[in-house]
Amino acid sequence: MAGRAPAGGAAQRPGAADAAPLAPRARLLPALAAVYRAQLSRARVARIPLLFVATFQSVGIMILMRGVVDGGSEARAVVAGSSVLVVAFVALNLLAQYFGQLRAGGGLDHYATLPVPPASVVLGTAAAYASFTVPGVAVTAVFGCVLFGLPMAHLWILAAVIPLAGAALAGLGAALGLLAPRQELATLFGQLGMSAALLLGVLPAGRMPGPIAYARDLLPSTYGVEAFAHSFDAHPDWSLVGLDLGVCVAVGVVSLAVAAWAYRRAAVR
Repeated sequence: MAGRAPAGGAAQRPGAADAAPLAPRARLLPALAAVYRAQLSRARVARIPLLFVATFQSVGIMILMRGVVDGGSEARAVVAGSSVLVVAFVALNLLAQYFGQLRAGGGLDHYATLPVPPASVVLGTAAAYASFTVPGVAVTAVFGCVLFGLPMAHLWILAAVIPLAGAALAGLGAALGLLAPRQELATLFGQLGMSAALLLGVLPAGRMPGPIAYARDLLPSTYGVEAFAHSFDAHPDWSLVGLDLGVCVAVGVVSLAVAAWAYRRAAVR
């Protein structure tokens, strides 16, 4: 009968049977490595002046504190706090601004079209920003040791402090940038976080009032500062160092998971 639908249900569109299947989604680790390389290449060009500013800022703070602090535990706190401050400036402050700008400018739409897991975008970008801080932290730490006469025998601990504290701060920065309703607020949150790392991380804890000291314990960078500061002891208590780094790991896992969730939430809007 004329006009009768073909057997098997609704009429198929021409060429539907020849349509190619979609490519499978990329696995997490290869996608993470690709995002990391791309972001590291981008950051190398765009962020070198800002890294210089972050390093110069930390060195300037140590020079100012040299007139107040002579040595001992306070000098260790100043050097450790100033070194981790470089990580906070880049991994927290700049990453919050980057994701806030990416969300406001529609850049997340580009990543959403790629067949990569959301976690790989967040982790790859965070890792690139955190690893970008290595030269600045090394220069700051060596300069601080020379300025305050601290031993440099255990500076190798930076190989653990930078990635672990960087992961915690980068995850926090990415979450702030993705959850902020406006780009201006993402910039504000990043600046406030970096200022908290400056005031609570560089100033010796013994000179802080009680409530401020409690607030210091809530800041992820504090535990990277404490781990680095313990390494200046004549006989470091490595169990305390490991405990502080373990807190950085826990905070990093939670903050990066929140950032990945915030990325998925922002990308589908």
